[in-house]
Amino acid sequence: MAQSNSAEPRVLSRRSLPRLQARHIFWLKVMIHAISLGFFAQLIWLAFSGGLGADPVQGLHHFTGKAALNTLLLTLMISPLARVLKQGQLMKVRRLVGLYSFFWAVLHVVSYIVLDLNLDWGLLASELVSRPYLSLGAISWLILMLLAFTSLSAIQQKMGKHWQKLHNWVYLAVLLAPIHYYWSVKSGLLEPALYIACSLGLLALRYRTFLRGLSVLTPRRRTTQRQDH
Repeated sequence: MAQSNSAEPRVLSRRSLPRLQARHIFWLKVMIHAISLGFFAQLIWLAFSGGLGADPVQGLHHFTGKAALNTLLLTLMISPLARVLKQGQLMKVRRLVGLYSFFWAVLHVVSYIVLDLNLDWGLLASELVSRPYLSLGAISWLILMLLAFTSLSAIQQKMGKHWQKLHNWVYLAVLLAPIHYYWSVKSGLLEPALYIACSLGLLALRYRTFLRGLSVLTPRRRTTQRQDH
């Protein structure tokens, strides 16, 4: 009886995290759609009910910008979470979360161009040049746009190894987006500072990727030096 009791916890620990199946991923995607569209419905309700604050336009920018940033950070959380939990199937929802990040980023940029600039493209160009935080936001937005447009499986197959190189630019977007947020606010800097810390933490989890990149560059430099001699 003592042997059976000691072996029982081991069996339970192995079964505590069952492998996710295709049906689980399907319902997880349904939940992601429901939550994301629920926040979008909340935004519409706040816009029509006066719940965006004394400055509704600024409230709209704040809501959409934070939604884009939150989903972007969540996208980078999926990979380490799948690794820790040993649930590789979780990677199948990363593209969906990333697309919602771009969705919110589009709303963020469109609201700024339409409501603040009145579709004045010349003014937009001058604003990007004169305000560095807008330039950082524009770079992040362009990266998300490229990642969204190349997220289809057919495009991924056509791009081959270049697809992964392109999608590694998401790390730059994750770094620039919270800095854009930090520079854009005049008060209440604690929250954007926490976003910067979170993004740096997520990038630190991928330090091996950067080390591999350095190891690839080192042989090339040695080869170049030998050729020079």
